[in-house]
Amino acid sequence: MNNEKKHLTTSYGAPVGDNQNSMTAGSRGPTLIQDVHLLEKLAHFNRERVPERVVHAKGTGAHGYFEVTNNMSKYTKAKLFNGVGKRTPMFIRFSTVAGELGSADTVRDPRGFAVKFYTEEGNYDLVGNNTPIFFIRDAIKFPDFIHTQKRDPRTHLKNPNAVWDFWSLSPESLHQVTYLMGDRGIPATLRHMNGYGSHTFKWVNTEGEAVWVKYHFKTEQGVKNMTNEVAAKLAGENPDYHTEDLFNAIEKGDFPKWKLYVQIMPLEDANTYRFDPFDVTKVWSHKDYPLVEVGQMVVNRNPENYFAEVEQATFSPGTMVPGIEPSPDKMLQGRLFAYSDAHRYRVGANHNLLPINRPKVEVNNYQRDGQMRFDNNGGGSVYYEPNSFGGPTEVPVAKTTAFPVSGVADSVAYDHNDHYTQAGDLYRLMSEEERARLVETIVGAMKPVERDDIKLRQIQHFYKADPEYGERVAKGLGLAIPQDVK
Repeated sequence: MNNEKKHLTTSYGAPVGDNQNSMTAGSRGPTLIQDVHLLEKLAHFNRERVPERVVHAKGTGAHGYFEVTNNMSKYTKAKLFNGVGKRTPMFIRFSTVAGELGSADTVRDPRGFAVKFYTEEGNYDLVGNNTPIFFIRDAIKFPDFIHTQKRDPRTHLKNPNAVWDFWSLSPESLHQVTYLMGDRGIPATLRHMNGYGSHTFKWVNTEGEAVWVKYHFKTEQGVKNMTNEVAAKLAGENPDYHTEDLFNAIEKGDFPKWKLYVQIMPLEDANTYRFDPFDVTKVWSHKDYPLVEVGQMVVNRNPENYFAEVEQATFSPGTMVPGIEPSPDKMLQGRLFAYSDAHRYRVGANHNLLPINRPKVEVNNYQRDGQMRFDNNGGGSVYYEPNSFGGPTEVPVAKTTAFPVSGVADSVAYDHNDHYTQAGDLYRLMSEEERARLVETIVGAMKPVERDDIKLRQIQHFYKADPEYGERVAKGLGLAIPQDVK
């Protein structure tokens, strides 16, 4: 550490003569507006908090690297996945979804699992969760869903009526609700949970051949979960438990590791598979599409400054590199826009220039100006395209591969509406002890709901997934399954 004494300065570099006393007219004041150091301190202090994320507000993160253990060049031209032994630096941010910045780590909530790979072709963001599925499958429903998870505008309290009313009217949520209310709904630590890309993506190789893929990060620490009782106790005693655990593990050299696997589906299978492969409320059977190892992710360095590296980190599913492309997943399609747009509002139009977000490769484009532009803003270089002054030009091989589209422009739902098979399969995979805890958690969460019609509507979904599932929840709530459902 450099122990040389530094001089205090203003943000413009001028030395500060007195940082203990404001400039006043006499000892009793009033304070003079000409004290520009005071004004600068107060004005900056007022702006020290950027707007918190609407979702995923509470989070923590760390640096590390990704190393390829199985060459994927057969399937994708993305260089970060090609060449055994190849290492790519990365940054990961873990988060809860619904809570505010000061909420407890140990609430029952999905965890964000967002990875930024600093590749030689630019940044690649894989923005997923610790669940392989989600509550909804069309981005148009996302604002409404998140409203139900936030505070009631009248009471400013969490509202279980809104939560279960929305879920009961959105049967596609049943699979994720079953997952969330089960044992994996509260991970023991961030190190002891899996991560998923959740959506389907397209991989394209150098020959232009494409496949559909799903990402799976499997924790090498083993999956461990937390009971409701322990979670509630920690929420009161140490609401930053997960944040603290991750930081301390890295500090003492116990570096968390995950193995990355993908499921690979031939393009043509998407037309015949028994579930819509682009529906994020569904999974692909591992029997149909086994996991293929890609590499290992190692998280080995804590941030030096939380705000600069975690709070200002921005991720978007639309941040891709050649060889990785979107799928027709309607939820993903909406996220391609929404995430970057949120960052432009929250952090600023030039959020990509911040060190934590800036690629490790040279950036050349015609974007100029905007709030907080702190590089040379392109200098005096040509600022439009096409031009005849030697400005950067397109790279044709980086174009997205062509794909067929058809149909009538309309607001169209998914063709497949089986919301019960996979949720029922998940229930039947559980041991009796797991089922008992699942039902207990659901019953506890639904008891505060004031209207029986909401409860009964949700119970019908449980019953359709598995009769035993519905019967047990109904019994716990002191209600009966409607006869027209049986």
